[in-house]
Amino acid sequence: MNLVFDGVRGVLYPPMHLGVSWSIDGLEHIPSEGGVILASNHTSYLDPLALGYFATKRGRRTRFLTKEELFAKPVIGPLFASIGHIPVKRGTAGAANSLVEAEAALRAGRCVAVFPEGTISLDLEPMVGKTGTARLAAATGAPIVPIGMWGLHRIMFKGRKPRWRSGIAEVVKIGPPLTIATEDDVAEATDRIMTSICEQVQRARAAYPQEPAKGEGDWWIRAPETATLRSCR
Repeated sequence: MNLVFDGVRGVLYPPMHLGVSWSIDGLEHIPSEGGVILASNHTSYLDPLALGYFATKRGRRTRFLTKEELFAKPVIGPLFASIGHIPVKRGTAGAANSLVEAEAALRAGRCVAVFPEGTISLDLEPMVGKTGTARLAAATGAPIVPIGMWGLHRIMFKGRKPRWRSGIAEVVKIGPPLTIATEDDVAEATDRIMTSICEQVQRARAAYPQEPAKGEGDWWIRAPETATLRSCR
């Protein structure tokens, strides 16, 4: 039991439970035990909270691969370290060290969450995937559960003023797990992961139940079919 995690969950998860209108399909694809990688698209600062929130419905405490800069923050850095999140030194030779830590977590039966795109997509479409997720799965044998999320960018999106209000819908589609073999081509495997994530994003958009609120505009709307693979090859 991690008391810090339980404390954070007690503070942050109630607003996610009470303030968001959830539609979650495919929770059964997240195994209730054993090492697993949750791989999702990324459109909102709230996405990590969303992933952590619905993973608890399967009894999983989620550890995130998180950019190292956040660990240097006075309050949030020690908090992330206490919870067990894993720092990533993006764009450096040290990035491989984060995979070592993530591999250890997966081999210990942990649930590790990743955003294969590496950052929030500014055009809201799935971006080119980074190869680290495929490498992590190949090294550990852990299944990858592809996830598409849609809606929370209406509340908190990069470059826009946060606009929290109750009742915004968040649609989550969770697909069947993928496996990556050690002999698989890492670029092909990365595209396979992102293709499955794109499929879940398409499903989430197609099922999204709400129209723009008064004064909100339609900036956040995208057609299901525009969530297509951008190959890393």
